[in-house]
Amino acid sequence: MDRETQSSPDAAERDALAEAAEDALSAADARSGSTAEQAPGAPRRAGGMDPDMEKPPTPFLERRTPSSPFPAIADYAFLSDCHTGALVAADGTIEWLCPPRFDSPSVFAALLDRSGGGWRLGPSNMGDPVGRRYEPGTNIVETTWMTPTGWMIVRDALIVGHWRERDASRVTAHTRAPSDFDAHHVLVRTARCVHGSVQLEMLCEPVFDYGRRPAAWNHPHSTHKVADATGGERTLRIHSDVNMGLEGGSARARHRLTAGESCFFALSWSSRLDGPATAEEATEALDVTSEFWRTWLASGAFPDHRWREHLQRSALVLKGLTYMPTGAMVAALTTSLPETPGGERNWDYRYTWMRDATFTLQGLHALGLSWEADDFIQFVGDVERNADGGLQIMYGIGGERELPEQELEHLTGYEGARPVRIGNGAHDQRQNDVYGAVLDSIYLHEKEYGHNSPRLWPVVEDQARAAARNWREPDQGLWECRGEPHHYVSSKVMCWVALDRAARLAARRGYDSLADEWRAVANEIHDDVLSNGVDERGVFTQHYGTTALDASNLLLPLVRFLPEGDERVRASVLAVADELTENGLVLRYRTEETDDGLAGEEGTFLICSFWLVSGLLEIGERKRGRELCERLLKLSSPLGLYAEELEPASGRHLGNFPQAFTHLALINAVTHVIRDERAMPSLDTDN
Repeated sequence: MDRETQSSPDAAERDALAEAAEDALSAADARSGSTAEQAPGAPRRAGGMDPDMEKPPTPFLERRTPSSPFPAIADYAFLSDCHTGALVAADGTIEWLCPPRFDSPSVFAALLDRSGGGWRLGPSNMGDPVGRRYEPGTNIVETTWMTPTGWMIVRDALIVGHWRERDASRVTAHTRAPSDFDAHHVLVRTARCVHGSVQLEMLCEPVFDYGRRPAAWNHPHSTHKVADATGGERTLRIHSDVNMGLEGGSARARHRLTAGESCFFALSWSSRLDGPATAEEATEALDVTSEFWRTWLASGAFPDHRWREHLQRSALVLKGLTYMPTGAMVAALTTSLPETPGGERNWDYRYTWMRDATFTLQGLHALGLSWEADDFIQFVGDVERNADGGLQIMYGIGGERELPEQELEHLTGYEGARPVRIGNGAHDQRQNDVYGAVLDSIYLHEKEYGHNSPRLWPVVEDQARAAARNWREPDQGLWECRGEPHHYVSSKVMCWVALDRAARLAARRGYDSLADEWRAVANEIHDDVLSNGVDERGVFTQHYGTTALDASNLLLPLVRFLPEGDERVRASVLAVADELTENGLVLRYRTEETDDGLAGEEGTFLICSFWLVSGLLEIGERKRGRELCERLLKLSSPLGLYAEELEPASGRHLGNFPQAFTHLALINAVTHVIRDERAMPSLDTDN
């Protein structure tokens, strides 16, 4: 698809929106019989542009309701250039950005502390837009503002442009084959007045190194349209066609746009510190970025179905969470968004979990996104293994093994949830499920491709031998519990998966004796689980020696641990559905029954609820599965995004955001429902 074809819908959409905006405002003026000027005697509008008001030093810190100064997690929009990402609040403030990589120290962190830095662009004295959406098929956010005097549209994007040569030794250098596009390391924001006039305000206040180092600003050239912010060895440069003033640790601009006028602001952190010089160049950068996203999305295979939009948005989220240079996928964009409001269950998810491998490959292959699937599997082949040949449970996005955890005591945390953590202390835990996750992903990849790179065979051998050696040992389980290790059933099952898939891969290579050896160990694990991991009701338990339930056992029918129709699988799925749910949504486990080393409750886990959709379909509860899937899709954020958890009573999103694992589980559940509907459209035969 050529660029002109791709960019033309945006132009048509924006023109239509502009016309609609003008018609609506004209109609409103006609009904009121007045212009948009303030009526005599009406209360004055408070805000930064009121000359009699005391201006707070950082307006984006004071704009929320008394109940919480923080936006709801679900109200953030997600931007990405496949090197890093940003979160944009509804009022136009960028509250999270960590350049140049997802796991770099933040420059905007108002997400975790209202003094952590932010960048607002929007109308003066207003914080609530009339509309916000993703431009279809992209990760470009469009926000529409209606003010007392006019209408304005703001477009935000992290720019992905045509490939530019760079130093191959830099931290953002590619190990995967580069495409024709790459990040330009610049965030562009454009504003266009489509009716009347709008008083615009821009405030950029970075605080480097997770809110520890305020910016020092200067004008590097003899113009007020370019400014540099420096913190330690880091420098950001903001470009604009509007004059900017420097006030302490912030850069500020005020400008009135009239109908048909546009302006732009662009923040760069590339080695060149370059950016657009005009509004036309800024718009062109956005259009090239749109071309990148839409061309990429067109390479997928999305079914003609009422839920297609959910699949496409999830695919765009997963692509946006992928670190293009290595093919690694971060678990989420953020750190320390709480799983419990005000609680301590706050973790850094800006790393790659090996256990996500199976779900990543399933989701990407299900949508025909083979390039990304191959990049991820090659990343798995790249990372350094432990001394025993096994893989760690997680790695940095550049393959780093050491991810030391530390607490940032100077940050208040989101809504007071402390501690704020960077790094992840679980990186060196024993989690025996990792062997099965990796080998299942390699097996799935070979089924799709017909072969695997020879460089992956040593990975297969090492993981199979590690699983055979360690399956009898207790571990911390799939949920990374920080209490005492146990013989978790899901970990044993994934060790069985490791040996079963390794045996199949060995047989395909003609290594029959090795296949027989691994198959024998798989059978031994299988018997052990059935002897020790099932209670008197025929329900799989969380770990040996307990009757507690665990949602990770919903994976049993998905990894084909037992034949279709086995009553133990059916009983286990129904037990989770009936006994491990709050308001119909699935918990990981009951915290009062599980030694996870932490205090407090937690919300329902979205991945578990999506697993339940697939589990219900697998056992023939088709109507119940479809209805649960439909309900979960309605619980997405206004922009179609998901965090890690939902508060069951309110539907409030909790945990890091947006969450890759949730979107992967959504893809697998929705494609499962679609296959089921096509195989048997009628539900008349349901139980």
